[in-house]
Amino acid sequence: MTTVRSRIAALVAAGGVLLAVPATPASAHTALRSTSPRAGATVADPGRVTLTYADPILVPRVVVTGPDGVRVQVGPPHAVDATVTQAVRTGLPGGVYTVGWRVVSPDGHPISGSFTFRVSGSGAAPTSAPAATPSTAARQGTSSAGWLWIGLGAAVLAALAAGATYLRRSRRA
Repeated sequence: MTTVRSRIAALVAAGGVLLAVPATPASAHTALRSTSPRAGATVADPGRVTLTYADPILVPRVVVTGPDGVRVQVGPPHAVDATVTQAVRTGLPGGVYTVGWRVVSPDGHPISGSFTFRVSGSGAAPTSAPAATPSTAARQGTSSAGWLWIGLGAAVLAALAAGATYLRRSRRA
């Protein structure tokens, strides 16, 4: 009987330790807050593309391609805190341009996405067009951290259930 009590005590102690361990704060990835030009907008000649994130970012990469698939960015992107600016060639011909981006969040996870805007051609005035917000226009990477915690919780519950089953069977014997 003492072995059963010691096993129950060990199981209760293990459960208590799990409850006493503080939950770690969720590490949130940054999000793209705004772009200039706005996603889906029509502009005359942007000269540059600006991406603004919710948090300061690291290691920015920006690729701007024209309607013919040729890259039109000039030099590397420039990042200051949560804002990334990428120079593009001037005098761009009309058409749809795609901005692909990739940055590293403060928590160390890379996120990426893309959006498009239209250039009306050199010399034309910009027209207003309904622009999608970056949250819907940008395809952002996702993290599997939530699934990791769910799996860990399921494993702990399975271990506790197995321990309880073992204790019941050992009492019957």
